[in-house]
Amino acid sequence: MKMELESNVNVVRENVGNDMSDAVIFQTYWLNKRDVEFEQDILRNPNSVKCWMRYIDNYKLGPYKKVCVLYERALKQLPGSYKLWHCYLKIRRKYLKTTDNPDYEEVNNVYERALVYMNKMPRIWIEFCTFMLKQPKLTVARRLFDRALRALPITQHVRIWPLYLKFIKESHDPEVAVKIYRRYLKLFPEDSEDYIEYLTTSGRLDEAAVRLSEIVNNDSFVSKHGKSKHQLWNELCNLISKNPLEIKSLNVDAIIRSGLRRYTDQLGHLWNSLADYYIRSGLFERARDIYEEAIQTVTTVRDFTQVYDAYAQFEELSLQKRMEVVHANQNSTEKDDSEIDLRMARLENLIERRLLLLNSVLLRQNPHNVKEWLKRVQLYEGNDVQVINTFTEAVETVDPQKAVGRLHTLWVEFAKFYEKAKQVEEARLVFKKAVLVSYIKVEHLASVWCEWVEMELRHENFNEAMRLMRQATSIPSRKVAYHDDTETVQIRLHKSLKLWSLYLDMEESFGTVKSTMACYDRVIDLRIATPQTIINYGLFLEENNYFEEMFKAYEKGVALFKWPNVFDIWNTYLTKFLDRYGGTKLERARDLFEECLEGCPPQFAKCIYLLYAKLEEKHGLGRRAMAVYERATEAVLPEEKFEMFNIYIKKAAEISGIPKTREIYMKALEVLTNNNARTMYLRFAELETKLGEIDRARAIYSHCSQICDPRVTEEFWQTWTSFEVAHGNEDTLREMLRIKRSVQAMYNIQVNMMSAQMMSVISVEPEKSGMKLLEEKALENKEKPLEPIKFVLGSEQDRLPNEKVTNPDEIEFSDDENEVDGDKENEENDDEDMPTKKDVPAELFGNLGAFTEKNTE
Repeated sequence: MKMELESNVNVVRENVGNDMSDAVIFQTYWLNKRDVEFEQDILRNPNSVKCWMRYIDNYKLGPYKKVCVLYERALKQLPGSYKLWHCYLKIRRKYLKTTDNPDYEEVNNVYERALVYMNKMPRIWIEFCTFMLKQPKLTVARRLFDRALRALPITQHVRIWPLYLKFIKESHDPEVAVKIYRRYLKLFPEDSEDYIEYLTTSGRLDEAAVRLSEIVNNDSFVSKHGKSKHQLWNELCNLISKNPLEIKSLNVDAIIRSGLRRYTDQLGHLWNSLADYYIRSGLFERARDIYEEAIQTVTTVRDFTQVYDAYAQFEELSLQKRMEVVHANQNSTEKDDSEIDLRMARLENLIERRLLLLNSVLLRQNPHNVKEWLKRVQLYEGNDVQVINTFTEAVETVDPQKAVGRLHTLWVEFAKFYEKAKQVEEARLVFKKAVLVSYIKVEHLASVWCEWVEMELRHENFNEAMRLMRQATSIPSRKVAYHDDTETVQIRLHKSLKLWSLYLDMEESFGTVKSTMACYDRVIDLRIATPQTIINYGLFLEENNYFEEMFKAYEKGVALFKWPNVFDIWNTYLTKFLDRYGGTKLERARDLFEECLEGCPPQFAKCIYLLYAKLEEKHGLGRRAMAVYERATEAVLPEEKFEMFNIYIKKAAEISGIPKTREIYMKALEVLTNNNARTMYLRFAELETKLGEIDRARAIYSHCSQICDPRVTEEFWQTWTSFEVAHGNEDTLREMLRIKRSVQAMYNIQVNMMSAQMMSVISVEPEKSGMKLLEEKALENKEKPLEPIKFVLGSEQDRLPNEKVTNPDEIEFSDDENEVDGDKENEENDDEDMPTKKDVPAELFGNLGAFTEKNTE
């Protein structure tokens, strides 16, 4: 025990110093009664970390120096315990109250002693380095970081470098920091962007540009910030263009031009960067050359806009600065004035050239754009030499197979330019070359020939114009299809309708009748004529009194075309024939009409039939005219049948009399739709009423009621009611009401009609339901008193109220039948107040009975 006590005293003296006596040591640090148990436990297990930690935890809140003594004793016994060292260092840092060097030095010494055993523990190194950053010892701290990197394996360096980089950025000289950063990039080259950012902020722009150019040219480099190669290029261009004096290690011109070759979609920005570099370098003439080169080489409007705006701003600032300098000196010399005039002229010239430069960009983008070439010619208007050069360059550059737009317009405008300058021979030379060009479409070549001929006509060279037309329309030796794209347009030109149309006009104006007829016949033989061509041929022959030849021309057109294209020819043919011969050649006219109507579609039949019927009415027989009208009612479109029947009925009444129209009415009612049939029924009934056939009219109303929903066709029922009031009696009115109820019941059982009715009611008042509206309407009708109906017969008026009216045609019934019917009538009136149904004798209908029986079935 005595030896143990002496050993403890030696340990304490080693740690707290030799200036303390043994009595003070025992009084301050030595054991008390509660430590005996822990000491005995340690004596039994001196190599147990748990025993030492329990002992230390007992004094965790006790005297700081005693805790340190315990840690020292434990570490002397167990120097390789990471836990003891970590806790001990944490306690020493915690109770470090002052920033004096002795206090920090003691902790530094403890860390140094710990690293003797813990040199492979990165946490001890990190804590020591962090602790060292709080001390004003930059060199010691840097060497400590270097020791940590040498001691730890390379896989653990990633834990040291972030702290190291933070330290050098905040505390060290840029020279030292750059060297340390270079070491770091050897291990982590992907962090080059952070290094470039540090170099930029520290003012070392030359090395920053070099590093940035390296990663831009490194295809395997991937930005950890997600930047693309193009973004890195832009950063490099901005850096080197805005700091030309600081960057000495790079060839700025070569770098930016390599970017121009690589990134062709961002040329404007790169050209502006290169020009900006020379502007900041003070080489203004070189910058102006760069701008001129840029606007002469860019191929997109966006790039051109960027370069042009920068160029204009440069010229404007250059002029402004020069004027400020001159005004500041207050003594302007002739040289200064000339310099200002020069810069002003440069700015005005740039502004004037804008449209021309933009046109050049579009032509570089697509040199086969005909529209842009014509715009370029307009821009040079007034400068004949430039216009001719532009036209020449255009026709030599544009490829006919790649041309965008109509290439022939370029040749035509070229020739018209010479014509306006009164150089007709040069214009003819242009046309001669233009007709040899391999255009895509035949119509383009035909347009060139037409323009050439029209130019000759304007100069009254009629013979030359006719010669050109004969040359253009000459038929080749072999048969060629017009739409065969494998053949050249020159060999297919003879089938161009545009060219032949001009040729026909010229023949009519300058040629003879025979030559014009031959020209028309050639067009028809080539099968390129249109219906209008045939009609024009006929009109020409008519003007020259060749009537039979006119009809032959129409016959050729009829044989050449089919419906519906042939309609105009037939219409003109028949009209001209009737105007010429009238009824003198009636059989021939009938044959023509029959031939026309043989394959006539329904949409064109109406016009032909009306013309045919007019012929028969005027020159033929009324019976044949009625037959034509009857055929027309079957041949026209369904929507035209109603109108056709009306015409038929009108003509039948004029020719055959009104009674003849009954059959037409009955036939019309069989084929017309419900809406048109309803109107026809009413007209039929009105006709019978005028003829005095009241019973027939009533039967017609009854038959029509089957297609008249009372809720939709109120006009019909009102008309029938008016008819019964005027011509009927109480029984016929009741019969009408009975039929109305039955028809309404029939329509009620049809679900689709009910739905349509409900939707129509809802659309009128959406806030109310359909059933509710019907109930309200029923209540209104119930509350409204019924007005008695007063009957009159025919046109009799001013009859006394009590005067009895006798009807000579009234049919008498027996008294028994009247009584029985009267009893039934009274019973039904008591129950439902509705009229009874009576059988109507067949004699009442006369000849109309069969019609009513058939329709009822």
